[in-house]
Amino acid sequence: MTLIKSISGIRGTFGGKPGLNLTPVDIVECTAAYAQIILEEDVPNKVVVGRDGRMTGEIVNALVVSTLMSMGLDVIDLDFSTTPTVEIAVAEENAGAGIILTASHNPKEWNALKFLNAKGEFISPEKGEKVLDYIKKSQATFALLEKIGSYQKNDEYINIHIDKIFDLPYVDTDKIKDKKFKVVVDCINSTGSISIVPLLRILGCDVISINDDLTGNFVHNPEPLPEHLVELSEKVVSEKADMGISVDPDVDRLAFVNEDGTMFGEEYTIVAVADFILSKKVGNTVSNLSSSRALKDITERYGGKYFPSKVGEVNVVNKMKEVNAVFGGEGNGGVILPDLHYGRDSLVGVVIVLALLAERGMMLSELKATYPEYVISKNKIQLSANTNTDEIISKLAVKYKDEQINNEDGLKIDFKDGWVQLRKSNTEPILRVYAESDSEEKANEFAQMLIKEVKNIM
Repeated sequence: MTLIKSISGIRGTFGGKPGLNLTPVDIVECTAAYAQIILEEDVPNKVVVGRDGRMTGEIVNALVVSTLMSMGLDVIDLDFSTTPTVEIAVAEENAGAGIILTASHNPKEWNALKFLNAKGEFISPEKGEKVLDYIKKSQATFALLEKIGSYQKNDEYINIHIDKIFDLPYVDTDKIKDKKFKVVVDCINSTGSISIVPLLRILGCDVISINDDLTGNFVHNPEPLPEHLVELSEKVVSEKADMGISVDPDVDRLAFVNEDGTMFGEEYTIVAVADFILSKKVGNTVSNLSSSRALKDITERYGGKYFPSKVGEVNVVNKMKEVNAVFGGEGNGGVILPDLHYGRDSLVGVVIVLALLAERGMMLSELKATYPEYVISKNKIQLSANTNTDEIISKLAVKYKDEQINNEDGLKIDFKDGWVQLRKSNTEPILRVYAESDSEEKANEFAQMLIKEVKNIM
């Protein structure tokens, strides 16, 4: 059982003892702390709340909504929704904040609270630290009877979200409809079934959905990695579909499967979207340090400039604003298009990739063949409570001091024919070990070399 309170929010396995797991006590304390901060800021006293399909979602939602109202805040409850939809709703409703109830790619036992600011973007590390401080100090003051907040339910925002995507000037929905794409979608028993599936049907696609009952009882590990997408891959081939689409439970990560059942590669999701966007408007792009070099290559192909950022959506967004990027994202399939909003968004990613295929008259595998070929090996090392990751990273930085070193986010070592990065997760007790090269064998060699080094130090 686990509870992680961080600047990213509160996340854990549901049930057990308060302070050790994600319990109703922890949920109320954390919600009240953020509510107190909202009340102290010069923002509207209104909060948008939405949740993914998790089995504990109804309970967590009731606790969060009741706490916010008890603090004197008005609530707009989207109920079942997606992370990008909640982000859009905060701005559209002129709300002071948002709270998304999702543990993203974590297994079904987990749930979480993620906090948004008045722009519908994830809160800054500084505000995250303030939330943690308020939790420790029990800083919250609840409202008297006459000051209790109001409640409003709104289940129209997925439709509003889709309409905003279709309003983008470079999205030709008629051209997509003409192609009549056949698509298999793995909804992972969550809100992809009420967002991605209807989106595709509006676009005239022949949609075959699997794992589409919205129970939150995930039939496989919800992280959209190749080893978890075997059923999707087989269904694409057996149905002779044009592609497969996989999203995570809160629909902010997007992965494609080629028409022959092979993986397009979640790292290449942002490459394909960038390809389309940059063909319409040349500019700068951003991805985090754990993402593929392929985005840099495609950006420079169009005459733009690429910039890396620390891992984390808020860091990517901040860098995008700093360099006035026309596109950004994270290599885990997180598409960020500022023309729509500053948040990872699978819905807009799906539409842009379909638009690209329709425009170029290509199959997905043919499109992939036009991009630089890199392979990323993604690994993790489980950490014990007393593991000193700073010491591990410091020792390895000394050992590899003759290589190109980047300490901005953990440790990234650039070798002549690849790179490897070590980074402590903000959401799980693990050390991520990512490596990239021009072949799977080389990438795995880089990763295993550093994993061995880490375990020797541990």
